[in-house]
Amino acid sequence: MKKILSYVWPVTKHVVSKINGPLEITWYNGKKLLDSKNANYSYGNLQKTLSYGLSKINVIPETNILLLGMGGGSVIETIHKKINSDVRITAIEIDEVIIEIAMREFNVMAEKNLEIICADAYEYVKRCKHQFELIIIDVFIDTKVPSKFYSVEFWNNIENILQQNGTVLFNAGMNLKTTANIESITGYLGDRFNFEVFKDKTNINTLLLAKHTEKGS
Repeated sequence: MKKILSYVWPVTKHVVSKINGPLEITWYNGKKLLDSKNANYSYGNLQKTLSYGLSKINVIPETNILLLGMGGGSVIETIHKKINSDVRITAIEIDEVIIEIAMREFNVMAEKNLEIICADAYEYVKRCKHQFELIIIDVFIDTKVPSKFYSVEFWNNIENILQQNGTVLFNAGMNLKTTANIESITGYLGDRFNFEVFKDKTNINTLLLAKHTEKGS
């Protein structure tokens, strides 16, 4: 019924998170969305943004993927349904409320190809002992990426857990007035990564695609 009514009038449920603030789960034009106060978190423009970024990456079966910032799980849906259902995803999400919403409202459940961990992505990367072929970084709090995710320490830790020839897709910001933070990353790691910076199709989000180069190249 809510899905049908949403074609006439949006149907919204409000939830409050200590980390992400006020959240809205909205049926709109037959589709359920997760939004923060000022941004789409899942299944709207964000899904289109990361789908566009993923279209530039060759994701093969049994790829090990680390997802930093799960949100409502729209990226997981995109990967499993539209790209490859056999990849293995480890999803890190700091907010227990978001995880509960993903499970209850969007049917995102841990399974053999999906592990969900409630943790700070920054701290997880620092302590992680596993390596991944693809790392997706989507760690917004409302419309902002916390500054620690642009830091040298964070990107050193990312490099440590990225397999040789692996790829990083970083949703680096919305409506950025300056690319100084991105330039600090590309300048520091430019001899170990091949970088591509581009806007998504909405021209709102800036994406950073980093491909690890072979040692000695």
